[in-house]
Amino acid sequence: MAPKIILLGDDNMAVNISTEVEKILCYAKHKKLITSEDLIYTKNRLLETLSLDEIKDENIEDKEYEVQQVLDNITLWAYENKRIDDYGIIARDLFDTKIMACLIGRPSEIIKEFKRLYNESPRSATDYFYNLSINSNYIRLARVKKDLKWKVATSYGDIDITINLSKPEKDPKAIARAINLKSSGYPKCLLCKENEGYAGRINHPARGNHRLIPVTLDKENWFLQYSPYVYYNEHCIVLNGEHVPMKICLGTFKRLLDFVQQYPHYFVGSNADLPIVGGSILSHDHFQGGNYEFAMAKAPVEEEFKVKGYAGITLGRVKWSMSVIRIKGKDKGALAKLADYILKAWKNYSDESVSISAFTGDVAHNAITPIARRRGDNYEIDLVLRNNRTSTQFPDGIFHPHIELHHIKKENIGLIEVMGLAVLPSRLKTEIKELSYYLVNNKNKDIFKELDKKDDLLKHKEWAIELTQKYSDINEKNVDDILKKEIGIIFSEVLEQAGVFKTDDKGKQAFNKFIVSL
Repeated sequence: MAPKIILLGDDNMAVNISTEVEKILCYAKHKKLITSEDLIYTKNRLLETLSLDEIKDENIEDKEYEVQQVLDNITLWAYENKRIDDYGIIARDLFDTKIMACLIGRPSEIIKEFKRLYNESPRSATDYFYNLSINSNYIRLARVKKDLKWKVATSYGDIDITINLSKPEKDPKAIARAINLKSSGYPKCLLCKENEGYAGRINHPARGNHRLIPVTLDKENWFLQYSPYVYYNEHCIVLNGEHVPMKICLGTFKRLLDFVQQYPHYFVGSNADLPIVGGSILSHDHFQGGNYEFAMAKAPVEEEFKVKGYAGITLGRVKWSMSVIRIKGKDKGALAKLADYILKAWKNYSDESVSISAFTGDVAHNAITPIARRRGDNYEIDLVLRNNRTSTQFPDGIFHPHIELHHIKKENIGLIEVMGLAVLPSRLKTEIKELSYYLVNNKNKDIFKELDKKDDLLKHKEWAIELTQKYSDINEKNVDDILKKEIGIIFSEVLEQAGVFKTDDKGKQAFNKFIVSL
């Protein structure tokens, strides 16, 4: 279906490409993506990208224009003038990234500026790079702002809830076209360094405006970038320079501690290296970090223990919904060794009384999700114990959201969720809005029978009935707050189910038994 033509101004003219090019140049100058010396060069690059020989000189106001609106106008012009032959979301993203790629500096220029600012302070450097990632539209802030976010108070602290709306929906036409594409092994995955500046294709996102900062971790070449979806403040990704699979080992802990030494205002962590208990790409070793303090980081230590041979390091069981050991000390080397010692012990630990089995035959089940941070002069590592065993009763995982909670969260519990931020599917926005109608009108005893006919809402029926029993008065004014609160409670239960040692007395005793065995 052809898009509607956007009309601009009183003259009822379609998109004036000359005006839009001037606007995008003006935006780039105001955001310091380019300088006045770059204007002619950048304009010519834009002309090439748009297959134009020239544009008219336009007198426009010298101000910062809203970048996505300008990009949308340029992309619409490109479609109407047959520069692109598709107007689906993927085609638009591929094209408008080409436009932004004309405005961003070469990697060497950005790295040079980053290093200059790093000499002032690590925070100055990351502020620059984060803002660059936003201003270049690599982080599509207009989309990210669509995400629904709120906090919910629980017995474990204030947890974060996000309904993710920033990732674009799959385009059926693009999916169909992708089937006929010749397979490509370049880049090998979405995390590889070869994505920097890559134009993209129907089945691979455009990365023309993507930049990397080199980071040396434990004498290895790694890179710092930001997540395009920024689930939290300065959500960064730290990736191995080589396409090697994730593996939690002594080197992992050394690299995590190296990173927070260099960037003390950031935390950094890794998903576990087994399926089900890892939430991200296992084929490429990488971490996630950022400038944000999650509920888990704020959670207190419930009980402290001593481990022989590690003087100067404190070890404690954290009051959290999942099973977390926190180790803390000034000596990075000793801290990494202790973390590795705990990892090796856990990998081989079984306790059938709480359904923990380290192996099924030769198949390993135990893993750790580690998170590192600075606390003044001290380094701190949270070791979240994980197990990916399945059973007939729990085919998705014994320590995984159980079926009664799948209506809210079915997906794997990865690093971000472990720390206390729920990343919930976009379907919930519509489903919860529709469900609120039935909750508000629950005085009609037959109202919930209507859910039997609604495939998208039926899974919420039992929960909805429970809510009407819990709250005597659900009305239009309070229904949204009730639903937000109850979604938070469910997510807290999700994390409890993902915890290998439960938070009851039996679970704490079993957890202590493991710690004492170290």
